[in-house]
Amino acid sequence: MTTTLSRRFFLTTAVVAGGGLLLGFNIPTEAEAALAPVQGEGWKPPVGGVEINAWLTIDPQGVVTIRIPHTEMGQGGMTSVAQLVAEELNVPWRNVRAVFADANRNVTRGNEYQDMSTGGSNLVRNRHPHIMQAGASARERLREAAAKRWGVSRADVKAEQGMLSAGGKSGSYGEFASDAAAIKLAEEPKIKKYGDWWLLGKDVPRMDVAVKVNGSAVYPIDVRVPGMAYAAVRACPVPGGKVKSFDAAAIKDRPGVIAVIELKQTKDKLANTDMRSAVAVVADSFYRAKVALDLLPIEWDFGPGAQNSYAKMDSAARALMGQEGKHAEEVRGDPRPILAAGGKTVTGDYSRPYETHVPMSPPAAVADVKPDRIDVWSFTQNVQATLLLAAEQAGRNPKDVFVHGTFQGGAFGNGNAVDITRQAVELSKQVGRPVKVIWSREEDTAQARSRPPIWARFEAVLGDDGLPKAMISRAVAESMQPAYADRGLANMPYTIPHYRYERHVVPTNIPVGPNRAPGNNNNGFTIEQFADELALAGGWDPLEWRLKMTEGNERWQRVLLKLKEVSGFTTKLPKGTGMGIAVIESHGATVGACATVEVSRRGALSIEKILIVSNTGYVINPRAATEQVKGCVAWELSHALYGGLDVRDGRVQNTNFDSYKIMRMPDMPTVESVFAMSQDNWWGGFGETAGPPTPPAVANAIFFATGKRIRSTPILKHDLKWA
Repeated sequence: MTTTLSRRFFLTTAVVAGGGLLLGFNIPTEAEAALAPVQGEGWKPPVGGVEINAWLTIDPQGVVTIRIPHTEMGQGGMTSVAQLVAEELNVPWRNVRAVFADANRNVTRGNEYQDMSTGGSNLVRNRHPHIMQAGASARERLREAAAKRWGVSRADVKAEQGMLSAGGKSGSYGEFASDAAAIKLAEEPKIKKYGDWWLLGKDVPRMDVAVKVNGSAVYPIDVRVPGMAYAAVRACPVPGGKVKSFDAAAIKDRPGVIAVIELKQTKDKLANTDMRSAVAVVADSFYRAKVALDLLPIEWDFGPGAQNSYAKMDSAARALMGQEGKHAEEVRGDPRPILAAGGKTVTGDYSRPYETHVPMSPPAAVADVKPDRIDVWSFTQNVQATLLLAAEQAGRNPKDVFVHGTFQGGAFGNGNAVDITRQAVELSKQVGRPVKVIWSREEDTAQARSRPPIWARFEAVLGDDGLPKAMISRAVAESMQPAYADRGLANMPYTIPHYRYERHVVPTNIPVGPNRAPGNNNNGFTIEQFADELALAGGWDPLEWRLKMTEGNERWQRVLLKLKEVSGFTTKLPKGTGMGIAVIESHGATVGACATVEVSRRGALSIEKILIVSNTGYVINPRAATEQVKGCVAWELSHALYGGLDVRDGRVQNTNFDSYKIMRMPDMPTVESVFAMSQDNWWGGFGETAGPPTPPAVANAIFFATGKRIRSTPILKHDLKWA
């Protein structure tokens, strides 16, 4: 059997400024044996290497290959895991390689990697103990092996930079790897504490840069296996609706068409792990499948969701904001009697619409269902969850399913989508050959689990000192994930003596899910602008107000004081120029932003600079952290400036970049990243946390430049002209 290899498909070892990447996946074909020595197999020891534990192998030359159980979707997770292991193992970074770990091994060998999911900014902050433990355990096994060979105590053996030594004897890790693999420790070692690090905290280049620059990095959309067919899929454009009928005969003679298949919805009420009702056209190329699908007559049962629209939800939400919420939390006392008594009252209404991910690489998945095994390459943030889902869809034992790691072309919540994996498995099962499913940009935008909207009304009364003494926050959420509305509002950090949070819900049919700092992203836009309103109404400088209202909160004080030190924040700038600040706590981190903007008299907005001050407790790679900060800023500015799904007749109307705008490169402002780490035994995340404070900081800056308060997004739909 022959197979065609594209340039991007053929993946080789790359060495990146002292760190390397050896990445591959098993191709279940006759070509497997020929390719394996070049590509490596991500879950097996490289040729000549010895497995010390599930996480790493060491070859005779001392090259350490670390297995990465988490997804690399552009956030640097592969490098972070390798760095955590290398820190404890104490091996030169130039000798480190990385491969994707095998989910099948984790399922069948007692969960050796503990957790293979990637999301919620959890990879480093919550998983560093067991990741570092793997490196520490391997190091101690190497020391014990050397101690036994040399007849000394393990305490006398030093392990440093890939070398073992005791007295006048020395040897490389590679020399003792085989002995170390057989060692069983009576007690696992403790991991290092901050202050003892030699690698963590240092700038380390990303391991995936070279293969992405030269085009050899493999994404699900790149995967090709012999005999593979292609599928284009269309689910009901109204989420919750179903296929009523379709006329397969109308396209059966189209070039390349192999099959037209209805994908059945498994449940009347969809959950995030279910497949929606859809129709797929399978053909010998994606182009032919897509063209035939566009010509296929389909009749839909749109269901009750067709009555939904954002305008209807907006009207209902604004009516509900005038009523007490059914869900209520008295965070500190009851503010209602104080508000009823009157005084200097400040109110504000805010809202943000549905927004979506639009990852640069559209979702794709390949499945090859055979009698003895199933192989899957998919758009995913959790290869193990994908494995279990594929097994369920095919009705097979998970031990016979193999999900192969690839890079992900953006995700940040959208990679948790499971529909496309189910579709690929089901179609391969039915047509009896490998099938690649690709979602068009329109299908992804219409069917992705979007960022939910938020409506919020705040009401507060000020005391004689100009500070709020009582306040109610009232949010309105959509019905799919209402708890997202609570984040940052129910746990607002400002110490108002009497504070109550309430929540309403409006019904919807639009599926929602995580979207880079879910909840905090939209809610921050509302509460951090109202914080400015409270400060100004009471005669306070916005930064000084925040310092006063978070006294005793070390994490917030550290960020605010650093902002004060480095930002040059002032409210006294010429008209048309403004600075704005905002601080949000999310995913275990406290992060502040200071935005500097210019607005012309005709209303043209230019964002000159975004300064981000991050307190995540610790930072293990300042270079990668700064890259994450810039990515977060770009992500949130794109949503806040341009975003907003147009939902009418129960469906998304603006499904491609001609109508769903995102930020272009010339619009990206200068981003400066500053760290203000507490370093007191708590860890926060970087992957999402610089995003939420960015839009409210920009909106606050626009207010000081123009005198106009931006109460909804997209910001650029507002008239920013000033006289």
